[in-house]
Amino acid sequence: MTDQKFCTSHAADAHWEDGPRGFFQYRDLGIKDATNGAYNAHVIRLKPGIAHEGRDTGQHQHALDFQMFYVLKGWIKFTYDGHGEHTFKAGDSCLQPPGIVHDEIGCSDDLELIEITAPGDFKTIAL
Repeated sequence: MTDQKFCTSHAADAHWEDGPRGFFQYRDLGIKDATNGAYNAHVIRLKPGIAHEGRDTGQHQHALDFQMFYVLKGWIKFTYDGHGEHTFKAGDSCLQPPGIVHDEIGCSDDLELIEITAPGDFKTIAL
């Protein structure tokens, strides 16, 4: 079992940072530090003032053990090898199995989703 510390994240103290995708911002929920890197959880949103149109992530896969997301607001569209195109709206979720090839191809301006991964840091392989 992973050594874990008590952790909270309050919306009033939210800090958004740029991350691996230049058109998204990420709000760290403190899970990676609290679990010594075993897990990560963050909220992702479209960077304010940045149009998503024409900015897909390209087909890629992740070297990790677990990845899921839950849409809080707006919508996001992916293609998945062997599973086709899916649009996820507020209240929808997806478990992306390890190594699944996917491409994020669109999202609404008001998108917010929570993503949980294990481990906290992982490699992304562009295809």
